[in-house]
Amino acid sequence: MRKRKIAVAGLVLGMLGIVVPASAAQAQPERPCDLPPGTPSYVVCTWLATPEEAERIAMFWLQNDGQNMIDAKPEPMESIDCRDPANTCLPGEGDGEVRGDGDPDVPGAEEEDGKPECADGSGTCAVDPGPISQAEVAKAAATPAGQQAKTAAETGLRTWIDTELADDWKAGKLAEAVKRVGALAAQPGVVGIRFSSQLGYNQTFTSPEELEKFVTETSAALRQALPGRKLAVHTVLPVLGCGAEEACKTELTKKYPLLSPDVFDGFLSRGLVDQLGLDNGHLATEYAAWKIDAVKAQRNQWIEVRARSWDAFGHIAAEDAVLTAPGSSKLTAEQATQTLAERVVAPLQADAAESVLLWTRWQDANGTVNRVLGEKLADNATWEQLRKLQAVKPRLATIYDPATPEVDAATDLKKLAEVFGQVYLRAE
Repeated sequence: MRKRKIAVAGLVLGMLGIVVPASAAQAQPERPCDLPPGTPSYVVCTWLATPEEAERIAMFWLQNDGQNMIDAKPEPMESIDCRDPANTCLPGEGDGEVRGDGDPDVPGAEEEDGKPECADGSGTCAVDPGPISQAEVAKAAATPAGQQAKTAAETGLRTWIDTELADDWKAGKLAEAVKRVGALAAQPGVVGIRFSSQLGYNQTFTSPEELEKFVTETSAALRQALPGRKLAVHTVLPVLGCGAEEACKTELTKKYPLLSPDVFDGFLSRGLVDQLGLDNGHLATEYAAWKIDAVKAQRNQWIEVRARSWDAFGHIAAEDAVLTAPGSSKLTAEQATQTLAERVVAPLQADAAESVLLWTRWQDANGTVNRVLGEKLADNATWEQLRKLQAVKPRLATIYDPATPEVDAATDLKKLAEVFGQVYLRAE
């Protein structure tokens, strides 16, 4: 009877596509699948069940009006009553009493000052900006930035506040900065705040420990000040594009010591951020020494993202400025279509990035304005191709800086809403 139940469980897992560990089921011989030409060598496919086997499995469960499925009942649950002197239970936390909301905790469970201890046990890392008052929210709503957040929401754009809190944190002014931008992020229609860009790539931090301390403390402060709002950061992780090229991984790990995917694993799995944006600006140049082009590097990156299961912990976004050019985009309709296929459609189809953020306007150090649209929001071939992506419009986002409008905020945001479902409003 026991053997029969194990066999039935194995069949059920096979139908669900779950690999049973070798210790729990008889190991199957390797049976590689047919992979399309050009598939990287490190991608491996093994049949859990061949098509013929899958048919036999289906017939097993369907025959006799599904009687086999009816008979495959789960094992009865076993429980131990630790209050019975005849049973021996391992010691655990708490006092064994069930508590409801509002009930006092177990005596001694609270910290003396009501704040969590830091990783080093100092108890001094907690940053308490305090709640943001309605008066502060109302005051922020009356500012130009607050009015632009309202305008963005009225155009149907899912709105984020995009700011940089790293310098404030280093200056010991995080609480004040959280109050300032938090009042703006608390406006109706704003879903979250992106509190750092190029995290670990710029020269702000000098060690992984400092980087982690910044994210931990800033996340805690924002969570307290903005309950219910989403938190995001942006970075670039070049090592993800190396694929199976070990020399590439070694060199880029040495070149970018703060950009370890393992560190960002922790930010997502610990719930410090809800969204991680990965920049694609390096794809065309970073891997030339290993003959990895932009398309292959991007494919490597998204394979690695999926392998790390980051989507189980948060939202992954791709970020790109590839469509912009000095003055305006010069791409033909055909070129724009190809670029969108590579940089927008591919990440979404790879089921790795849930959204794509495309820059539409930015100014370089020399004052040159780079755009997608022409001056005064003039249409062009690139914009026309972007308009055709209505099926994924909710997944498309852009950044808008109210300090440098093309026409004015209301007109600019209305134009952006033709293509994008989300906007990140820059705020100092």
